[in-house]
Amino acid sequence: MDMLFTAFAVLLFAAVIFMIEGVWLWWSGTHGGGARRIARRLRSMSARSEGLGAGGILKQRRYSESPWLEGWLRRLPGVATLDRLLLQAGLPWTVGRLLGGALTADVASLVLPLWLDVPALPSLLLPLLAAAAPCFVLLRARGKRLKKVEEQLPEAADFLARALRAGHSFANVLQMAGNELPEPLAGEFKLTYEEIHYGVSMNEALHNLAQRVPLTDLRYLVIAVLIQRESGGNLAELLGNVSRLTRARLKLLGQVRVQAAEGKMSAWVLSLLPLAVMLVLSLVNPGYVRVLWTDPVGVQLLWFAVGIMLVGVVWMRQMIRIRI
Repeated sequence: MDMLFTAFAVLLFAAVIFMIEGVWLWWSGTHGGGARRIARRLRSMSARSEGLGAGGILKQRRYSESPWLEGWLRRLPGVATLDRLLLQAGLPWTVGRLLGGALTADVASLVLPLWLDVPALPSLLLPLLAAAAPCFVLLRARGKRLKKVEEQLPEAADFLARALRAGHSFANVLQMAGNELPEPLAGEFKLTYEEIHYGVSMNEALHNLAQRVPLTDLRYLVIAVLIQRESGGNLAELLGNVSRLTRARLKLLGQVRVQAAEGKMSAWVLSLLPLAVMLVLSLVNPGYVRVLWTDPVGVQLLWFAVGIMLVGVVWMRQMIRIRI
């Protein structure tokens, strides 16, 4: 039972850290100052299509396979944001499936403490962590996909520039990019070309592309195309400048990551050292450590230590996290 409680404490600590990290990544990527400024710029430059818009031409995404659940989900606030996150993550899930998984994990977390005789406070936190686990998986998949798109973007901008210099129209260039570039960026360009082919205006299709892939560098590319359509100019040269800017930023980001590697390793050591020491003491002298969860004062000290560790982890994370 002592080893089971120790393993539960370690897993609970790791789950809380992952949940905090996932919430912070989602918030900084969608509500940060830079994201808001670029979104305002795109909204001001993109003209909404009149008459038949994208909603009347393109296939509407479904929130659930069940018709009655589909209607119920469409009345809930925030479901559209959750569906946009699923689209950005590239997962073949629906909102109903995601919420169903969260509900199943939540119910299991309510039954599990009754079998394992978990203390009261962890029993209250466990349902929250179980409900947040599918959202963490979603944000993790979204981050990995956006990172892969970001690495492919310089080569894609060069490909677009070369095709434009060869005399192709921009719509045909998007089709060529969708057929020849690697995934997942090829799928985004292909979807943009299909929207234009089905009658959506160029500005609206590019605006949808920037919403599906909320990357600063891709939004620079979209803004460059929109500016060229409004005021004219050499679009191939603009795309070449975007490619050079993106490569320089990624190079600088790599250098920063190398410089911050020592700080990240120190943060991991400082975060895991108390847990490792506690595990070793539990194996060497179990009676010495058992006081922490058998004595009421020890339980209070244990939870106080967990809280202080969480604050320290978040603080160290902010110190070594540098956005470029």
